Amino acid sequence: MQITYKTSTMHLEDLPLDIGYACEEVKLKDTENNTHIVGGQNGKTQLIITTPFIDDVFIKELTEINDILPKGGEYEVTAALIVANDLHKNPNLEKIDFLIDADQELGDFYGTRLKGEPYNNEFTKALILVSKDGAIFHDEFTKDIDDKFNIDTLLRKIMAAQVCYTGKGCH
Repeated sequence: MQITYKTSTMHLEDLPLDIGYACEEVKLKDTENNTHIVGGQNGKTQLIITTPFIDDVFIKELTEINDILPKGGEYEVTAALIVANDLHKNPNLEKIDFLIDADQELGDFYGTRLKGEPYNNEFTKALILVSKDGAIFHDEFTKDIDDKFNIDTLLRKIMAAQVCYTGKGCH
């Protein structure tokens, strides 16, 4: 898959997981070097967000996502902004954890790693929604890093992921 940014064209190192596939559990680090596990089946809907850079425009977009996320109770959605390395600064959002792929697991398992300049080995801009049973329910890989995520579609997919879960391992 080709990804553009300004006048540059990059590509994804690996193919992203298809909708419906079980996703891998990966270990990530926070800024204090604590380990967190994302992906796999944990009984909660999970939102994984990746990006090659964090600027004011992206922080505004993350704030919009932060504002729509259900928190607590039966319909909680855990969310994580995951970056490829510790060169990125935490935007400190209330409902979105900031995690670093220190062991390079997420980029390999989820197919988010970019190849080519200017963001070689960084993650592409992507959303991956994981259902409670650990399957990829929805994803959005922007073709251009400057493109915004479709927040309306994300909200509909979050609601659909919540209602269709049967607790029996398939949706």
